[in-house]
Amino acid sequence: MAADRDKLPVGKEERASAEVDAFLRKLAAMPTVKPAGRGRLIFALDATASREPTWDRACHLQGQMFEVAAELGGLEVQLVFYRGFGECKASSWVADARELGRRMTGVTCLGGQTQITKVLRHAIAETERRKVSALVFVGDCMEEPVDALCHEAGRLGVLGVPAFMFHEGGDLVAAQAFQQVARLTGGAYCPFDSASAQQLRDLLSAVAVFAAGGRPALEDYGRRRGGIALQIAHQVKGRP
Repeated sequence: MAADRDKLPVGKEERASAEVDAFLRKLAAMPTVKPAGRGRLIFALDATASREPTWDRACHLQGQMFEVAAELGGLEVQLVFYRGFGECKASSWVADARELGRRMTGVTCLGGQTQITKVLRHAIAETERRKVSALVFVGDCMEEPVDALCHEAGRLGVLGVPAFMFHEGGDLVAAQAFQQVARLTGGAYCPFDSASAQQLRDLLSAVAVFAAGGRPALEDYGRRRGGIALQIAHQVKGRP
């Protein structure tokens, strides 16, 4: 029975595979110059009540991403989350996976509306102070004026910070908005659900490796880990 639960419904599996392929192509086309100094990755999370059922699993997956980045070295991560009534917080920049994991597990979900526009504005402010390599966002819905959201996404795109939008669940409004944010920033959109936890972990890890070391680090990671990471490495290999 466990094996059946892990399978996507007929038709949905093909769509998920196509979305992942599109994500990999987009990531392969991103600039692959290694950042000067350490790469800097903002990891933003929706911590509203709708995320509570899968929060523990998400923390575990995201913790593995930080562990992979820590193994490679050269990556600083900042945790950003929103919840409740207008609460949107950012941690300090840390390079220790255990410290960031401790902060993540200390977050509890509270009811409230989304604040993705605030997240984008924060990413803009951070990269104006010091270059941010990429923004990763994980959420399941969008309850804000889409025009304002896209305006901030465009500003972030001008600064050269790609947003990788990971969408949990099947909300169509969120899907359309997340896709627009990804397009305007030069990033990528990829949906996931409880049946694709391993896939999400691999995608998040690949983005972290890419942010930390560009093409050389990604190619090395792909050779060592295989799977989706190896697919990405094969696509970027030989590109100018």
